[in-house]
Amino acid sequence: MNFELPFIPSRSSRPRKKGVTMMMDKGLGLKETELFIEGNAPYTDIVKFGFGTAMVTPNLEEKLKLYKQAGIRPYFGGTLFEVFYARGMHEDFFRLLDKYDLDLAEISDGSIIIPHEEKCELIAKMSKDRTILSEVGSKDSGILISPGKWIKSMKMELEAGSWKVIAEGREAGNVGVFRANGTAHTLLINRIIKAVNPDDILWEAPQKNQQVWFIKLFGADVNLGNIAPNEVIPLECLRLGLRGDTFFESLPKDVEERLRQRNDEDAVEEEEEEQE
Repeated sequence: MNFELPFIPSRSSRPRKKGVTMMMDKGLGLKETELFIEGNAPYTDIVKFGFGTAMVTPNLEEKLKLYKQAGIRPYFGGTLFEVFYARGMHEDFFRLLDKYDLDLAEISDGSIIIPHEEKCELIAKMSKDRTILSEVGSKDSGILISPGKWIKSMKMELEAGSWKVIAEGREAGNVGVFRANGTAHTLLINRIIKAVNPDDILWEAPQKNQQVWFIKLFGADVNLGNIAPNEVIPLECLRLGLRGDTFFESLPKDVEERLRQRNDEDAVEEEEEEQE
């Protein structure tokens, strides 16, 4: 913080256990990565190399090194794991993680079907050596998963050893826990959080309205992912009530009521002046 203000939500410093921000790197160059780190490192906990970009990203090792040196934990997107798994090469994927010295990994089954018992076995195996994120939900908008299955899958994967379960929203924010128009599946999410601790869930929320919705529901320390590089600081401002969308979230009720009353009075005066 460059200066102090009252009524700003407290935010823990990295490494955070909650209030995690996951940035989605879809192909930043080395210089772009350096500039991103310079401006955003304190507010970025983990970086996902989106889908299979790790395979084609130039200067991959140098990029990984930059993130690590900045205290940001990089990892390869779950789709890359699925690409290896579909070819019967998941052991090769484990060796790839060792090659690049990645202590964070994602296991997902959003593009293909992996028997859930087998998925949990993979989580348990991998969690012995590294921190595991596991994703729940399909990337196919035509596949509907019941709330009961969401809850069961999340619970089992956390019990198997996942650090956090990722609630699928995709990079566009229009599947999984979101409707096609980007609005939240409110009933589904409410069912999930009655059974699963929200601190154990990382919600993919690439759109600002989705980030606002989750912050209003859970507060500043909600775990959010699939954040674009240029949206990390704007998201931090949303968390802290430094943008209009969440302006009143951390203000005391008496201050909020006084300000809202003043706004209402001003609106009435303007309407009367227009009528005159």
